Amino acid sequence: MNDINYAPVCGIYCGECNFLGKQCAGCKNVAGRPFWTSLMALEICPLYDCCLNQKQLEHCGLCVDFPCETFNTLRDPNMSDDEFEKSLISRQQTLRRRAEIGTDDWLQEKAAS
Repeated sequence: MNDINYAPVCGIYCGECNFLGKQCAGCKNVAGRPFWTSLMALEICPLYDCCLNQKQLEHCGLCVDFPCETFNTLRDPNMSDDEFEKSLISRQQTLRRRAEIGTDDWLQEKAAS
């Protein structure tokens, strides 16, 4: 599953998401409008909008402002503080790795794991 559409801007790998194929087709496939945006009264994911639409970057890890306030504060309201902190650390590491080796190689790593 080396589909570039499963590599969203935020550092989550869509191929490991429980909602993929059920409530979501992958952030890039839905143009930054996954199911949860309507649950949070958002028109579009703020990270997707900033990264792809405004800055025209492939992912947040390529931004000079990474990690920014939006990245550090946008959270799943169902996560505990501890879960959110772990998610932030993981996504930052993921995006740094992806910036280092490129998305194609990162997707190959994800597929192999």
